[in-house]
Amino acid sequence: MPESATPALPAVDDFAGLDMPAGLLATLTAQGVTTPFPIQGATLPDSLAGRDVLARGRTGSGKTLAFGLALLARTSGLRAQPKAPLALVLVPTRELAQQVTDSLAPYATAVNVRLATVVGGLSITKQAATLRRGAEVVVASPGRLNDLVERGDCVLDDVRITVLDEADQMTDMGFLPQITKLIKQVRPDGQRMLFSATLDRNIDQLVKRFLTDPVVHSVDPSAGAVTTMEHHVLHVQDATDKKAVTTRIAARDGRVILFLDTKRSADRLAKRLLSVGVRAAALHGGRTQPQRNRTLEQFKTGQVTALVATNVAARGIHIDDLDLVVNVDPPADHKDYLHRGGRTARAGGSGSVVTLVLPEQKHEVSKLMK
Repeated sequence: MPESATPALPAVDDFAGLDMPAGLLATLTAQGVTTPFPIQGATLPDSLAGRDVLARGRTGSGKTLAFGLALLARTSGLRAQPKAPLALVLVPTRELAQQVTDSLAPYATAVNVRLATVVGGLSITKQAATLRRGAEVVVASPGRLNDLVERGDCVLDDVRITVLDEADQMTDMGFLPQITKLIKQVRPDGQRMLFSATLDRNIDQLVKRFLTDPVVHSVDPSAGAVTTMEHHVLHVQDATDKKAVTTRIAARDGRVILFLDTKRSADRLAKRLLSVGVRAAALHGGRTQPQRNRTLEQFKTGQVTALVATNVAARGIHIDDLDLVVNVDPPADHKDYLHRGGRTARAGGSGSVVTLVLPEQKHEVSKLMK
């Protein structure tokens, strides 16, 4: 990781000591957010001062407010021209874009900053109209934002603050060329903040290219603070045994997310669970955005108790008090494991992650767990 030439500012353990508009401080109190999470206390002094920031913190650690408060504080009082936002948050998935927008909405309202969400799967015409009316902050997935820029519906020349959230996931998903194309268009003297659960070689490329003397904050060890989670490996004999175990776990009291590798297997399992009376639903990239939103809402309210998902859902889903995640298919690598597991034990809560392992998967999974 790069060493910063200028030392980081000291961390804070109280929002009141930060240079933020009164509206933001009042909203924090109203939302019941009293003490900063470690990543917020560490990064906010630097990001509010306008420094470039490179921060590693696992999912569920409070990253959204860590960059969101700084971005809103530094944008409040400014007005965007039509089609020309002043701040940009790039995220890998539609779900995460929606979640970031929802989390920041009360704070944005408090300081009179207009937010727009720009993602695939929803009407591009409506999104273009929102941008024409003017929005100071745009939360976007790279693909859709590039489309709008190419159509002339969005201009990035005025963007003074750019945030990459879940940057590792974006580069893994092949967004690197699109991200590069977008960042090359924002103001060269602007502030850049990069938040990621892991800092690997792709991230390094972005840092070298686009961040100027960044302050580095690594709030959680790379393993993620998975100490508040319990990890279980269940060895199953064969496919039949695996099906029976999966069904029994899904039928327990309380909510559970079950992760599978493919859209087809997720649909099949959801169907099988429904047939035995488990309130299940599938969530994956093959569903339309309204379908995905509806399924998530039903899971949050408890109408659906077993959410059967692919990795798409492993990022950006925030469900309060979810205490169990099951890897029906073991994840491909440790990053996927962290992100799937990160749906539980969020913000200091506790939870369990169970991985089902067939005899031929034993070797791979024991390597992964190490």
